[in-house]
Amino acid sequence: MQSIAAENNLSETAFFVPDADGFHIRWFTPTTEVALCGHATLASAFVLFNILNYEGDTIVFSSKSGPLPVSRDGDRLVLDFPSQPPEPCATPTAIVEAFGIEPKECLRAVDYVLIFDSAEQVRSADPNMEILRNVDCRGVIISAAADDYDFVARFFAPNAGIAEDPVTGSAYTKLVPYWAKKTGKTTFHVKQVSSRGGELFCELAGDRVLIAGTAVKYLEGFVEIDT
Repeated sequence: MQSIAAENNLSETAFFVPDADGFHIRWFTPTTEVALCGHATLASAFVLFNILNYEGDTIVFSSKSGPLPVSRDGDRLVLDFPSQPPEPCATPTAIVEAFGIEPKECLRAVDYVLIFDSAEQVRSADPNMEILRNVDCRGVIISAAADDYDFVARFFAPNAGIAEDPVTGSAYTKLVPYWAKKTGKTTFHVKQVSSRGGELFCELAGDRVLIAGTAVKYLEGFVEIDT
């Protein structure tokens, strides 16, 4: 699986197989296995619903992060992920050096979460990836409130083989509880403002985060493995 993910050279490659309760899923970047991934889980559910003709309305994936239900809601697929609220922490020197700016807040869960003063700072950020490789966690999420969305975000993980991820479902397991506490809201329409970008519709539901989005099929093919 790791070799296939390296050959694909995408942010994550997902693999799923049937199990007793639904399907078991694993995710790999080009260099390592990760414990949670949103967009590849949404893509896997899309394949099951639309190509493999799964007949139910909810698929439950078992994973390293526990059971992950995905349900259909019109054209959207809704991921049901565990909430991972970040805790305030000191800002690592490497992060300030990489971004060339001190964030307004720095928090940490599986990833560092940096809160900037403006959406423009998030959109224009151009961090030094070599310096970010020295950060002692999976990746770095940056976020700020925005006029056209509830908030915007980007995600960088060069030490996991991902310079910048286009859309990162797992990042919102940290961002949604943070912004819910900050704003008092529980539902959010958000944008990941990478060069490819993506819109998400999120909701804090107790100790879970619901993350909804859409998918389209753009390629179908075969992988040849030389045994």
